[in-house]
Amino acid sequence: MIEVTVKLSYKGKNYLTNVIVNKDTPEKQILNIAQEQIKKQWLN
Repeated sequence: MIEVTVKLSYKGKNYLTNVIVNKDTPEKQILNIAQEQIKKQWLN
C-alpha cells in the first residue's frame, strides 16, 4: 500500500486529498477515488 496525494479541482475550488492504494492501482482509479472523497466531504 502507498499513500498518494492528489490535487483536484471541484466546483471551482482546488482540493488536496490523500488516497491509500495498492502500488499497482491505475492512475485513473486513483483519481476516481480522490474525486469520490471530495464529493463526500461536500455532502457533509
